[in-house]
Amino acid sequence: MQFDLAFALSTVPTILGAIGMTLLVAAVSCVGASAIGFGLELIRRSGGLGGLFVRFLIDFIRATPVLVWLYCLYFILPFYGIRLGALATGMIGLSLYYSGYLAEVFKAGIDAIPNGQGEAARALGLGRMDMTVFVIAPQMLRNIAAPMGNYFVSILKATPYLAVLAVPEMLGRAFDIASETYRYAEPLTVAGLIFLGLALLISLAIKRLENRLMGPTARLAAGRLPNG
Repeated sequence: MQFDLAFALSTVPTILGAIGMTLLVAAVSCVGASAIGFGLELIRRSGGLGGLFVRFLIDFIRATPVLVWLYCLYFILPFYGIRLGALATGMIGLSLYYSGYLAEVFKAGIDAIPNGQGEAARALGLGRMDMTVFVIAPQMLRNIAAPMGNYFVSILKATPYLAVLAVPEMLGRAFDIASETYRYAEPLTVAGLIFLGLALLISLAIKRLENRLMGPTARLAAGRLPNG
């Protein structure tokens, strides 16, 4: 069976009709994973029993497949009286899963900040929250823009997993077309190309953000170079 370009083009509007759902899931999951991951890293750094538990939790999250989280949230929680919709399950599952990876990214970003920054903040009388928000976080973001962007792209590429929960995202819509027409190459190719375009756009945006964040550092370094 040859690839039918006309049929492939005819599937584009149907598949693009689900792009809003895909972007919504990806955006909410990126924000959720970032917030949870940053919180986990702060707790891990606090030490004590809480820090030990979070250390184990992060390793556990990273050692389990994302589908396990989705199935547990969707099929097991109802046995305990907790019922979540398919969309909520997908966003929560992706947020929890990728929070473990982003926690490691935040760890690397904070470790790259010189210890003198925290000591200077404490010397100025800044509290823990102010030091985290105004001193640690801005410098950390400058260090982790690129790896964070990579995980955001990974979250986008993980949205097709929600098809197992009947969430109407792009790949699920492509499979619907394929099951109705018995032609898989065309709709799956279209969905793949759309995902590729979205991933490239996110990578470009992250690159521009990284250059903007690194701008002050680059100008400061240039100013320190000897003349001539």
